[in-house]
Amino acid sequence: MLCGKIWKAKFLISFHCRRKTVPYSNHFLSSTFLRLLHNQLHNTQAAFMAAKHPKDETYLSTTIPKRIQLFQSIQAQLLADRSSLPSHPIKITLPDGTMKEGQKWKTTPLDVAKEISKSLAANALIAQVDGVLWDMSRPLENDCELKLFTFDSDEGRDTFWHSSAHILGQSLEMEYGCKLCIGPCTTRGEGFYYDAFYDDLGLNDDHFKQIETGAMKAVSEKQPFERVEVTRQQALEMFSDNKFKVEIINDLPEDKTITVYRCGPLVDLCRGPHIPNTSFVKAFACLKASSAYWRGNKDRESLQRVYGISYPDQKRLKEYLHFLEEAKKYDHRLLGTKQELFFCHPLSPGSWFFLPHGARIYNKLMDFMRAQYKDRGYEEVLSPNMYNMQLWETSGHASNYKENMFVFEIEKQEFGLKPMNCPGHCLMFQHRVRSYRELPLRLADFGVLHRNEASGALTGLTRVRRFQQDDAHIFCRESQIKDEVRAVLEFIKYAYNIFGFTFELKLSTRPEKYLGDLETWEKAEAALTEALNEFGKPWQIDEGDGAFYGPKIDISVSDALKRKFQCATLQLDFQLPTRFELYYSAEDEAKRERPVMIHRAILGSVERMFAILLEHYKGKWPFWLSPRQAIVCPVSEKSQSYAMKVRDLIHHAGYFVDVDVTDRKIQKKVREAQLAQYNYILVVGEEEANTGQVSVRVRDKADHSVMSVESLLNHFKEEVAAFH
Repeated sequence: MLCGKIWKAKFLISFHCRRKTVPYSNHFLSSTFLRLLHNQLHNTQAAFMAAKHPKDETYLSTTIPKRIQLFQSIQAQLLADRSSLPSHPIKITLPDGTMKEGQKWKTTPLDVAKEISKSLAANALIAQVDGVLWDMSRPLENDCELKLFTFDSDEGRDTFWHSSAHILGQSLEMEYGCKLCIGPCTTRGEGFYYDAFYDDLGLNDDHFKQIETGAMKAVSEKQPFERVEVTRQQALEMFSDNKFKVEIINDLPEDKTITVYRCGPLVDLCRGPHIPNTSFVKAFACLKASSAYWRGNKDRESLQRVYGISYPDQKRLKEYLHFLEEAKKYDHRLLGTKQELFFCHPLSPGSWFFLPHGARIYNKLMDFMRAQYKDRGYEEVLSPNMYNMQLWETSGHASNYKENMFVFEIEKQEFGLKPMNCPGHCLMFQHRVRSYRELPLRLADFGVLHRNEASGALTGLTRVRRFQQDDAHIFCRESQIKDEVRAVLEFIKYAYNIFGFTFELKLSTRPEKYLGDLETWEKAEAALTEALNEFGKPWQIDEGDGAFYGPKIDISVSDALKRKFQCATLQLDFQLPTRFELYYSAEDEAKRERPVMIHRAILGSVERMFAILLEHYKGKWPFWLSPRQAIVCPVSEKSQSYAMKVRDLIHHAGYFVDVDVTDRKIQKKVREAQLAQYNYILVVGEEEANTGQVSVRVRDKADHSVMSVESLLNHFKEEVAAFH
């Protein structure tokens, strides 16, 4: 019956829209009729989906109440234990040096915010206590340094969107009885998502209204985010019905503090922290739904991922949704097809074909880096694409990264395609005795890399399986670390200024799973900190996000659309030189010392940078990087021979130039050249042929000028020089 209603509503809409004319007097009636039909279709489809995928009433009536009861009993015990703890005055230091008095186990960051101003108390989302993010309602435990963050800070936005993911999870769990998996804010800092297991339900745009209604219900209830610490056994009991959460709990280190948060009916395993309550989220929208694999493993369960965005006010949500519509126009996949730059084929997913014009840009980017290498003391090397797995066992990648590698067998031995160049460069350093006089040794490599990304994670040129990096490794002495890191930071600054990027710096420190000893890690982090301070640009700490072999400096760039991307990286590594037993002879030739290794990339993946630049420039490439720098358009057949001569002169000067010898009118030729994004359109007629000149039109400008070919080539030379 429901299927019949859906078919009938679709038929009426289709029939009405196919009518060739609608009388003017019936225009309002027609639009109203269509709107009513669309509403009928939406409501009928929603009813159909609800009938097909009814809520799991047992889950809603049994599992969720059980979880809440366990949470409340643990919370009550913690509060009772805390009330018995002795309280005494503590000193709270604010960023400006102001001191506040508080009580241990009683005063919260929210109390401090209220004391400062009502406005701050109403807008502060998260606190930082001695460098650790802290819930606004969580009591302070000792003398401390306190910072408060609003939505206008990275810490505030990330917390706001992480908390919004819990609101989304609550709606999904209550509406569909799904098994929640993970719900973080996105790595690009634009919203959040929640992965969940739904059995046979496939989510799509038709579900969004129902999901958003559930989310806004949670917002209207002003549900507080409450935190408890639990034992491993308590956590396993609380989430015994959810095998995904159980797996996460079992994989946590034995000494890891396990925390659980509650907002309304949602009780979720989460390290937090969170915003004070759900009412801070004034605007909420679902963006898209897609499939995902549990833990990114294609052999594991297939999940549904729902992406969302939220803001403290409706205005910013509207602006963001408008921005998304604008950004779609400049999607690199769309522009790349339109400009015939690249394409992907299902016979090689995640590995892109670069067409002639795309290859021009690709090679220009690498040539740009090569020119800088000559000036900055780098030496380019070439290294193999595949290695015996013994190499990856030595480097530690076999145990930490093997699932992301393409592994195969040759003559009963296991080999792997290289996902990075660093172990190969260690072999290069190792192949003969090295002297301290050779250091720092800067080896650069554009070698092809392969990473076994899940098919569902492949996204245009930004997430691929085959790619190249402007990869380099610097082998140096400990005393040279600071100068080398500063030099890399200056290199990054130079390159990003050329592209028109602004950038931010973060020091990512020791993760939970790491190689080596604590003392070495502290030494490495201290060296990077000193270099960052001397570089002079503001930077932040990203606790626990370093690579498994060493701390790193992450560089996020902001493009013309104000989006952030992770491109460049700078990583300090004391581990690989130890694992490969690398040494160099010191001033005392009888003494051997171990080098330090710095991993660095400026562009990052050339493919990823290509995509970012294409969208950053909105398809309008600057002259030095453009694959279509000039086109010569003869006015008529009489001037074609001169047009070919001009084309040859420009070509031999080293620029990308074409000639339009079609029989179209000159206005049509110029218009086509503008659409194709040629930087310079050179019109030649009989007059130009007689005087040895060209009429020059610049892309996106209505006026034109007349120049000699020699002057034009000098102008081209100056324009390229301005970018180098």
